Amino acid sequence: MEIAFDEIALQDLEFWKKSGNLAVQKKIQSLIIAIQQSPYTGIGKPEALKHALSGKWSRRISNEHRIIYRVAEDKLFIYSLRGHY
Repeated sequence: MEIAFDEIALQDLEFWKKSGNLAVQKKIQSLIIAIQQSPYTGIGKPEALKHALSGKWSRRISNEHRIIYRVAEDKLFIYSLRGHY
């Protein structure tokens, strides 16, 4: 599955790399792998988003942070890796 990062997601990824928080970096990697294998079930409590974010899904990176994504055909779009919706 091809992965496309939104500009905000790329900034978030850079933030996590600079933070040195290896636990979060590892969790992001495992969530991306899990999403590729099963987009709507699995780890991180997948949740379909509503209203303005309808069509996108979230999974928990931590209590505070979520990965926001959408899967279309064979492509994974990642919109955010930090904060809440």
